[in-house]
Amino acid sequence: MSLSSSSQVNWACLRLLLLLVFATNAAFSGTIVKYLPGFDGELPFTLETGYVTVGSTEFFYYFIESEGNPREDAFMIWYSGGPGCSVFNGIIYEIGPLEFNITDYEGGLPTLKYYPYSWTKAASILFVDAPVGTGFSYATDSTGWASSDEISAAQTYMFLKTWLNDHPQFLNNQLFVGADSYSGMSASILTKNIVDGNEKGDVPFLNLKGYILGCPRIDTVINENSKIIFAHRIGLISDELYHAAKDTCGEDYADLSSASPACNECLKLIKKCTKDINKNTILEPKCTWASPHDDEPERRSLEDNSGDFILSPPEIPDLWCHNFNYAMSYWWANDKNVQKALNVREGIVRDWKRCNKSLSYTFDTTSVIDYQRNLSTKRLDALIYNGDHDFTIPSVGTTKWIKVLDLKIINDWRPWYVDGQVAGYTMKYSENGFRMTYASIKGAGHSPQEYKRRECFAMFDRFIHYYPI
Repeated sequence: MSLSSSSQVNWACLRLLLLLVFATNAAFSGTIVKYLPGFDGELPFTLETGYVTVGSTEFFYYFIESEGNPREDAFMIWYSGGPGCSVFNGIIYEIGPLEFNITDYEGGLPTLKYYPYSWTKAASILFVDAPVGTGFSYATDSTGWASSDEISAAQTYMFLKTWLNDHPQFLNNQLFVGADSYSGMSASILTKNIVDGNEKGDVPFLNLKGYILGCPRIDTVINENSKIIFAHRIGLISDELYHAAKDTCGEDYADLSSASPACNECLKLIKKCTKDINKNTILEPKCTWASPHDDEPERRSLEDNSGDFILSPPEIPDLWCHNFNYAMSYWWANDKNVQKALNVREGIVRDWKRCNKSLSYTFDTTSVIDYQRNLSTKRLDALIYNGDHDFTIPSVGTTKWIKVLDLKIINDWRPWYVDGQVAGYTMKYSENGFRMTYASIKGAGHSPQEYKRRECFAMFDRFIHYYPI
């Protein structure tokens, strides 16, 4: 879905206006955190938390300095998907150096332990709660709550420049933009904003080296159409049903406004076959969504009955749910002593949510392929990866939009390994100084780091140090 030339001009003007508006009011405050409730002893890494003011928005961040050589290691800004999922999700469940102690939990405040396969072993990472309304980020007036794909990218750009102005020791480090899931949209725009800012002489100059996107939403139509292909390839629907849908829908399963009765009937049958599948990882149980209560007995048994983005215990006692430990994040992050330790401003965010589904957010972008196409003309390195059991943003959709970029394949499809075992499959592309690596993670869902943290760390570590995956 290409943007017309007039649309591109309009978006360029809008981005310029947004950047000028947010640049007029940017400020920084941050504090080093040495101890966290639930963690035994002093943190074995450098953690800084704080706020950066962009316009009338206060963006909360966690900065974890590289555990290797912070003066020379890469520097990455990272934010989570949703939109509306706190970057705390990335720290605890995906790429950070902490995790909850699930097996020993007996009620009360959840405890934390050090996690060795953290991406901070190889890079300094600036985690930001974006867009506004995510995690501990908030607005100081009613106008500041509104956000969108374009606004979020513009605000995050100003956030990054303000933070680096106050931390000039990281300005020369190689910079990567990192995000996953839906944030593939705004992260693509953010990366383009950085390129544009550097080219027109914005200060400070940002030493952009590339971007890293996990199971990213890039094009809405491609993503929706890829789900039918994935369902067939993985064996969730029959050959007969797939070919019937393909013939009657014309391989367009996203736009149903003009779909024929036969196409609609096929899609109903496909939905019947897939509706009870866990879309984030098809190999694991589909569990009931629920939210935590403050009642201690329920917390001890992890039993919750209301509805809000945590998995409740299954009815069958031995049925295991991957996501049930999300409840830990609510209890920990909403604890007053935790918020005090993190230097969260008191009384601003009354109920922290791992994923806030009530944002004032406009989905103003349906495709960022044009942004990706533009970035592919720059001297950048890109890592794109997917779990091969992800039904939310299937890998076949990711490889489809990469193919649309028409890049030259320099390393064809092959397995990649961790500890002598196949960890997934990879391809590498190059075109006029631009290099893109695609990697699948075998057995992983959405997002891959939650399922295969060790393999994902190996992938990241090799990429960031320019080793073949």
